[in-house]
Amino acid sequence: MEQTYSDFIGFIQKSLTDNWDLDALTDYEGTTLQYKDVARKIEKLHILFENAGVKEGDKIALCGRNSANWAVAFLATLSYGAVAVPILHEFKSTQVHDIVNHSEARLLFVGDLVWPTLNADEMPHLEGIVYIPDYSLKVSRTEQLTQAREHLNEYFGRKYPKYFRKEHVQYRKAGSEELALINYTSGTTSNSKGVLLPYRALWSNLAFAQQELGDKLHRGDHVISMLPLAHMYGMSFEFIFEFMTGCHVFYLTRVPSPKIIFKAFSEIKPHIVISVPLIIEKIIKKSVLPKLQTPSMKVLLKLPFINTKIREKVREQMVAAFGGRFYEIIVGGAAFNSEIEEFLHKIGFNYTVGYGATECAPIISYADWKEFKPGSCGKAAPRMEVKINSSDPQNEVGEILVRGANVMLGYFKNPEATAAVLDKDGWYHTGDLGIIDEDGFIYIRGRSKNMLLGASGQNIYPEEIEDKLSTLPYVSECVVIQKSEKLYGLVFPDFDEAQKAGLDEEGLRAVMEQNRKDLNAMVASYEQLSGIRIMQEEFEKTPKRSIKRFLYENAEV
Repeated sequence: MEQTYSDFIGFIQKSLTDNWDLDALTDYEGTTLQYKDVARKIEKLHILFENAGVKEGDKIALCGRNSANWAVAFLATLSYGAVAVPILHEFKSTQVHDIVNHSEARLLFVGDLVWPTLNADEMPHLEGIVYIPDYSLKVSRTEQLTQAREHLNEYFGRKYPKYFRKEHVQYRKAGSEELALINYTSGTTSNSKGVLLPYRALWSNLAFAQQELGDKLHRGDHVISMLPLAHMYGMSFEFIFEFMTGCHVFYLTRVPSPKIIFKAFSEIKPHIVISVPLIIEKIIKKSVLPKLQTPSMKVLLKLPFINTKIREKVREQMVAAFGGRFYEIIVGGAAFNSEIEEFLHKIGFNYTVGYGATECAPIISYADWKEFKPGSCGKAAPRMEVKINSSDPQNEVGEILVRGANVMLGYFKNPEATAAVLDKDGWYHTGDLGIIDEDGFIYIRGRSKNMLLGASGQNIYPEEIEDKLSTLPYVSECVVIQKSEKLYGLVFPDFDEAQKAGLDEEGLRAVMEQNRKDLNAMVASYEQLSGIRIMQEEFEKTPKRSIKRFLYENAEV
């Protein structure tokens, strides 16, 4: 590849002009923007920023569910020279306030579901809040911004008196180490880490996708965006790559329930599917497995000759469930259920599993489905090195270390956290454990970070939920575990205190149920507990007195 890292914004410009009359972004069952509409909206936002006094390097936050207008605001921010701060819309209002304040954002683009939950007074340094659905102003604290928005169409008309054309799309160049965006790995103040991602990392992820999938995806092809745009996985591989290719991206603006997903797949027929394990598992459990559980089917599957035919039939049904014309399904973000993966492999399904981290924007490893090894998560991506920190990387589990063009600059205003994960030789210490085979395939054996993954790809840090749970009445120790897509709390109560308070077993259960409700009011929707199980004995500990959480991952709930 001849491009330099700084070409990233050039890709935005080129895609807009090359694909001018093609459909670009659609809110599913809503409006469609063509590439020329996107270009015009970007230009209007540039005029708004300029007249409101926004300078290059200023931070602009975005918090709302996936939509065409969210995507446009993001592209406008980068191409103007500002730094984007995407925020997951499921975060609690206090978390959003904290991130907006910590990031020093001057403007906030806010979605329809998020806006009613926020309190502008909690974000005193913001100059304005822009409503994503129509770019109207919800809050303006400067005369400049108010004027800019009120006269926007007039300014646009004055600048382009005839009409806005392709040749008017002229954007700046960005340096490879220049900051493109800050992506927060978590929404709580104490553990909030703003990952500083330079243009080099965005460019390298785009170049990776073009190299691996560029001949599989073409102008005008369809893709469905199910993962949050504010999450690097969804942003890089369900939006940026496809947009730069001239594809037509459909946003499932509502929560992607299996029913909506099925309908969308059958209508849109995407050419590639990017997903997290839970969505794939849901579809298999709902549409395929029930048909295989009949007694006659079970017998037939065991017969060697009919077996192949039936497998082909099952594979056909699986392919049809995802629209029937995709090249492959790329799964990432968490470990696949081993039974489901074995089933997919057995029927010869075209799936592959990748591995990444926000700190790598996000890709670390990948392999095309035709060469992918089940149980692995591919091989090191182009421009990335991967090594296992152990004396025998093929057999002895060690921490996974990565280095290369995708790696972040560090954490915003947090040199201690940066120093803890980025060493002097540029290796990023992932906190994940694994081995690497002789062909370079990586096998994850555990997460020392203990991170869990929500159904739509949100990062869940159980320690943060446990932190809050342990402050509630009669909770002595606790562990949060995940069962399919639900979270549960395992609690060892303070039985002495409960006894003193005259609580019997039923009374203690009632208190824990109240604790569950109180906790759920404090955390994001995808961090809420579905139940609490009372443990009769203390949790087993290491010599350092930390709980051996791996012993409880499969506990009954």
